[in-house]
Amino acid sequence: MEVILTQRCKSLTGTIGSRFGYYIRSTKTGRFFSQRSKYNVPPDGHWRFIVACAELAKLNLHIADIKVDWSEVRDALRETHHWKAADAVFRTADRQIKLSYDARDILNLKTTFGL
Repeated sequence: MEVILTQRCKSLTGTIGSRFGYYIRSTKTGRFFSQRSKYNVPPDGHWRFIVACAELAKLNLHIADIKVDWSEVRDALRETHHWKAADAVFRTADRQIKLSYDARDILNLKTTFGL
């Protein structure tokens, strides 16, 4: 997942919460991405991290938006056993309808499926 920062924020790395098992890392080109920790990651940590970043993007303080490939969204949903939502993500990608999700899409998915 790519994390897109606001213009007011030049850098944001590290964890945004201690119980996700994911953190934000920077690249040499100045882009920011999520990274899975090599330590204990709870089964729902990936999905909760994606949602937390989407909610931070909604506030527009440090994170402006996120960009998540459909397969990462599907995998995060499968890890939490949200099978119907994962299948819906797969079906829309299979039909070439939605191949990438932004913060608004993630929050809509969360609301639609009651996640």
